[in-house]
Amino acid sequence: MGPVRPSQPSERALRINERNESGALIVAVGGEADLQSVEPLRTVLRQAADSGSPLVLDLSAVGFADSTMLNLLLQAFSDYGPRLRIAAPSPFVRRLFVLTGVDTVLPLYEGVDEALAEVS
Repeated sequence: MGPVRPSQPSERALRINERNESGALIVAVGGEADLQSVEPLRTVLRQAADSGSPLVLDLSAVGFADSTMLNLLLQAFSDYGPRLRIAAPSPFVRRLFVLTGVDTVLPLYEGVDEALAEVS
């Protein structure tokens, strides 16, 4: 048996980066967003809901998402209302939104800059 190596974070693991810009909280999400990985994002969204600031979710680096992610985004829209903006959904996420009809419910923007332009 060879040496035991510390586990490396998978490229597929959910990654979340937060920053404030132009009066909004921008949350960049990457990796896979599914039942096994979405809880940290749920926590971020709950904490951000209390701030009252607009929220831009940058989904450009999400390679996979399932119904858990869809439900989380729909709940966030219920909590945030027009303060929520979904920016730059990856091709996979955009296709998932279209197939499920979520693209007709959530406020989608081509990029973060476009979403920030709507911040009042």
